[in-house]
Amino acid sequence: MSDTLDTLENITYDELNEGDTATFTRTLSEDELVLFAAVSGDVNPVHLDSEFAAGSMFKERIAHGMWSGSLISAALATVMPGPGTIYLEQSLSFKRPVKLDDTLTVKLKVLRKEPKGRVVVECNVRNQNDQQVVIGEAKVIAPTEKVSLHKPRLPKITIEN
Repeated sequence: MSDTLDTLENITYDELNEGDTATFTRTLSEDELVLFAAVSGDVNPVHLDSEFAAGSMFKERIAHGMWSGSLISAALATVMPGPGTIYLEQSLSFKRPVKLDDTLTVKLKVLRKEPKGRVVVECNVRNQNDQQVVIGEAKVIAPTEKVSLHKPRLPKITIEN
């Protein structure tokens, strides 16, 4: 399963099986990095100031760690289990920095099903060079009713300096 369709269809608790996988892919643009800073309030200069970041251990600007985490959230909410999923827990271990124009792929894998609709999911995020960026586990409540709907159209957002 992947995130390429214009339709969102969930996978219910009863349909999920241990070992099921799904992916979600996104590329970090300059605009997305700036928007994430604006929305989150995290204006650490290592994300936004090239001169400051050049003096950091990374030698260049890097993405917010939680941008990678937000891709996991998007994958769980839109791909597997999908619409109707309720996020309960998330562990994250950041393995390497994400830089502008990196393309990240979130791979979800169902580790186990628990009572009361709970599902534990491995969350593995890798960059375009197949290097691990983030690893973790999520616990969600999977939906019990099947839904299929069109992805919502988001408004165009412009950034002014």
